[in-house]
Amino acid sequence: MKNRKDFVPDPNLFTKDLDGLSLKMLEAHYKLYEGYVKKTNEIQAAFDAADKSAANGIYSPVGELKRQETFAVNGMKLHEVYFGHLQGDGKPSGDLVGMIEKDFGSIDGWKEEMLAVGMSSRGWAILAFDYRDNRLHVYGSDAHNIGAVWAAIPVIVLDVYEHAYAMDYGISRKAYIDSFFKNLDWTFAGKIVSQFELTKYYGK
Repeated sequence: MKNRKDFVPDPNLFTKDLDGLSLKMLEAHYKLYEGYVKKTNEIQAAFDAADKSAANGIYSPVGELKRQETFAVNGMKLHEVYFGHLQGDGKPSGDLVGMIEKDFGSIDGWKEEMLAVGMSSRGWAILAFDYRDNRLHVYGSDAHNIGAVWAAIPVIVLDVYEHAYAMDYGISRKAYIDSFFKNLDWTFAGKIVSQFELTKYYGK
């Protein structure tokens, strides 16, 4: 692929325990993310070199590479947002607050929905801006490539796979989600809002 970009993770992202999230667990989780980055690069390089003329609907190397690419790439991208906003103070701030209040009634109303989706999904709860109706939704995903919604921008991502919390919380997922909210960096989420100029859909 012309101009293909290798993704490079930042191994020094976490340096200490967070509020309710141990450094040991965060480092182990980050190594999993590094695996998605590595496999994304490997899959895309392998596809570049694969024999495209052998493609067919039953089985072919290019078909399998493309199927697994969605799992690796989504796993990589969702973790990047998740890790990106994990070192804040949890205090809502910025334009995103008004957007959430408009679409969910209140921050508490959004948190209630985020918690419900996080408790019922097997993989992810994602606050995303959907260009279909130009508003925020909380979407659930049972796997990286199951439940993804096209033309929607992940703004806040909650990982609810067991690997995200079991080391610290065992099976107590709700307690982990409470800690997630305590560490949420609203400034990072606000940068996503700014990057995609989402406030223009809210009269700002």
